[in-house]
Amino acid sequence: MTEFKQYIAEEIAIDHADGMFGRREAMRRLGLLGLSATAATAVLAACSTDGSDSPTASATSSDTASGNASAATPNAAGTSSSLTAGAPGMSTAVATAPITFAGPSGTLQGAFAAAADPRGAVLVIHENKGLTDHIRTIAGRLAGAGYSSLAIDLLSEEGGTGTFADPARATAALGNVPQARFVADMKAGIAELAQRVPGKKIGVIGFCFGGGQVWSLLASGDTDIAAAVPFYGPLPEGADFAGSKQAAVLAIYAGLDQRVNASRPQAEAALKVAGLVNQIETVPDVDHAFFNDTGTRYKPEAAAKVYGQVLDWFGRYLG
Repeated sequence: MTEFKQYIAEEIAIDHADGMFGRREAMRRLGLLGLSATAATAVLAACSTDGSDSPTASATSSDTASGNASAATPNAAGTSSSLTAGAPGMSTAVATAPITFAGPSGTLQGAFAAAADPRGAVLVIHENKGLTDHIRTIAGRLAGAGYSSLAIDLLSEEGGTGTFADPARATAALGNVPQARFVADMKAGIAELAQRVPGKKIGVIGFCFGGGQVWSLLASGDTDIAAAVPFYGPLPEGADFAGSKQAAVLAIYAGLDQRVNASRPQAEAALKVAGLVNQIETVPDVDHAFFNDTGTRYKPEAAAKVYGQVLDWFGRYLG
């Protein structure tokens, strides 16, 4: 099992342990990932004993409403439901538009938001439910703050996130994609941003699964990234960031997120070895996915504070 498939399997198991859905649904979702009944049972058993300092163990991106199409109704601005109205950056968010662009293996899809007078550009990497309305709002919020942004759909080769009526199948599809394809597609997204926002520095931000993809992109040796912000993302095994010398990294962790936090020391060490400018921010008393305003673990005050730090970081290293 690949690292990221294992990560997704554990998310499903922890959601089950948190009471998000029953055992039958957990087994179905793990089966969609390709796990046998024996392997699925073992994952559920292992994660049922994973304690947490929070009342409900470690929350995951898959407990969010954003993965359910019925839970987020798009409006004219290309944003999601009223749950996001008071979320950080929403008051100045601009509309996103669906776009397609060339990828290494065919056409890629995404949502683009253009800043009126761009200070820089940002690639936005989604959670394990694919390109949802919530993630589109992130691109719109950043554009409203002066950073033209592209939220890429890493399920483009499968027809796009919108082709999956069942969010669990979208998650399973992501779990079965080779990591090398994700990296190649993200680099194509960076190239698209460079064409759309010429002469500007480029950053990347990702959440949960997408946070892990930010780490992977940095480990791929991409030299076109000036700033990176992984939100509670799993660190790839043996990550080496030596090839991303110019990237300034703001890593966001949730204080109660024991599973992802287990790799934080390795991330700090790898950043130090690579000599990258970095800041590790661990937000106390919040859990995984605390920034997702459509999810049950959303913490408005913490999200607002961290969003301000993200904008400060981009302002410092993107212009």
